[in-house]
Amino acid sequence: MREQRWPSWHPFLPFLGDEVTGKIIGIVGTGRIGLAIIKKCSGFDVNILCYDPAYQNHAFIKAIQELMNLRHARGIQKEKTWIKYVDFEDALSGADYVSLHVPLLKEGEADKPTYHLINANTLKLMKPTAYLVNTSRGPVVDEIALAKALKQRIIAGAALDVFNKEPLPPDSPLLDPEIADRCRLFHHFASGAQITRLDVDPDKGMAGRCVQGLIDVLEGNYGGDPTKMPYVVNKEAFPQSDS
Repeated sequence: MREQRWPSWHPFLPFLGDEVTGKIIGIVGTGRIGLAIIKKCSGFDVNILCYDPAYQNHAFIKAIQELMNLRHARGIQKEKTWIKYVDFEDALSGADYVSLHVPLLKEGEADKPTYHLINANTLKLMKPTAYLVNTSRGPVVDEIALAKALKQRIIAGAALDVFNKEPLPPDSPLLDPEIADRCRLFHHFASGAQITRLDVDPDKGMAGRCVQGLIDVLEGNYGGDPTKMPYVVNKEAFPQSDS
């Protein structure tokens, strides 16, 4: 726009987007963040496939389905939509968009590790028209395999906010110009909102959590037990009690 390079309107302008209404969204990870995404996605009249390797909140999913049914019954949305838990493979193969919201768990840390959860084999389960979104942790995705899948058009595209190494090194395969039109890269900016970064309420903002962690330590809250202090991240630094 500023460079006056925007052509007059025509049906095939650059950056032509897609319609999400009626599509299938695959949510991998239904913890606090995954459930928040589900709540937001349900407002776009989409169908939702859910998968979580350890945690399933069936009551929440049932409530979302009831809300979907109510909106359809009242004529708020035209088509009836659905939400359900499925296996990991079904979530990948059935979704038009796959969004990752799992913690990073390496081999030996959990029964179902998430390190390279998205790899050459699992990418092949996705539709060739599907898109991958990762705002969880970089190593959940095998970046070499993803770049190759994009180059071979195994999937349609990807949007990433997190990476194996941050900042992204200049030799990353994700920076290959050949896949630039199918790979959107962001600088770990998912929490880039004033309330998230700066709010003094520890339930809302990072600043508030830092301050509350200091207060808990200095005032000896939670009986002086750092393991019970929710906003102290390096609990192992505290001297161990002889008792």
